[in-house]
Amino acid sequence: MQKLYPDAAAALDGLLRDGMTIAAGGFGLCGIPERLLVAIQDSGVKNLTFASNNAGIDNEGIGKLLRTKQVAKMISSYVGENKEFERQYLAGELEVEFCPQGTLAERMRAGGAGIPGFYTKTGVGTQVAEGKEVKQFDTGDGPEDYILERGIFADLSIIKAWKADETGNLMFRKTARNFNQPAATCGKVCVVEVEEVVKAGELDPDSIHLPGVFVNRMVIGAPYDKKIEFVTTRSREAA
Repeated sequence: MQKLYPDAAAALDGLLRDGMTIAAGGFGLCGIPERLLVAIQDSGVKNLTFASNNAGIDNEGIGKLLRTKQVAKMISSYVGENKEFERQYLAGELEVEFCPQGTLAERMRAGGAGIPGFYTKTGVGTQVAEGKEVKQFDTGDGPEDYILERGIFADLSIIKAWKADETGNLMFRKTARNFNQPAATCGKVCVVEVEEVVKAGELDPDSIHLPGVFVNRMVIGAPYDKKIEFVTTRSREAA
């Protein structure tokens, strides 16, 4: 099956609709599927729910879609670097489901594995636990409270990878793997943007991070500009 498409818009053709849930990989601006996000923005779909570690920064990553008011809800862990996100949330324009990072990764992984829910100690006794089922388990040190978290089942997964072969086997580069791997598995359809595509058989099987069975469509997004969230410098010492 041909998985490689000529551009991001073509790779998303027929998959987008108002009100859908999208799982997106990335952490800050590292490993984000930026070409696919721009194509979603250009499509004009709205009332989207995004499950993503964060919402990028102002006008970068998912931040682009916040600017155009296409996002109705965020399921996120870290939201502190986006002023538009803050403004919309405080104004009641954006629904936010706060989720600890490890829990978010496990919710995506669980959805990809067909697991509808799991219990965790993370968030017990905090606002994270509000409205969630609490159950006691004895794991050896006496009974303790655990909260029920639900797996994420998305309509679409969009991720970024480093290398792919023609069948969709993927390799991620260092920390850019982040949430891309679990996000890829929890969507009904997974669309990937990659930096390079090689012939089938050229990638070392032991180096594959995500098998091609999870990948439905691909697009080459390179070349990329290196975007930096924070530029930190120090004064040069006098010679």
